[in-house]
Amino acid sequence: MTEQMRRPRRGQGELEARVLAALREAPGPVTAGWVQEWLGEPLAYTTVVTILTRLHTKQAVARERAGRSFVWIPADEAGLAARRMRKVLDAERDRGAVLASFVTDLSPDDEQLLRELLGGAGD
Repeated sequence: MTEQMRRPRRGQGELEARVLAALREAPGPVTAGWVQEWLGEPLAYTTVVTILTRLHTKQAVARERAGRSFVWIPADEAGLAARRMRKVLDAERDRGAVLASFVTDLSPDDEQLLRELLGGAGD
């Protein structure tokens, strides 16, 4: 194979990001075949299913049974961001220091929102 015929390798997570983008633009729950078409590149159906399954394992997408197959939808973005934050927090020894640093860097509006969500704790 010549250098011109080789496709450049994708960056890590690039295909997952494109699949998530497809699901966010979808009109509702969609099949892996729909995602494959939306991507518009020569990917095997099994590759798309593998990516969707990995995203499901990471809780980035949800799936519902539709006959003998599944339809796929993106997970709630706020919940996904919260899980990522929790994962980072869980990886640290000094949770108090991490949380204190996080709260210290909040904007005044975000700090007020956090206070409201916590029921006014610390007032």
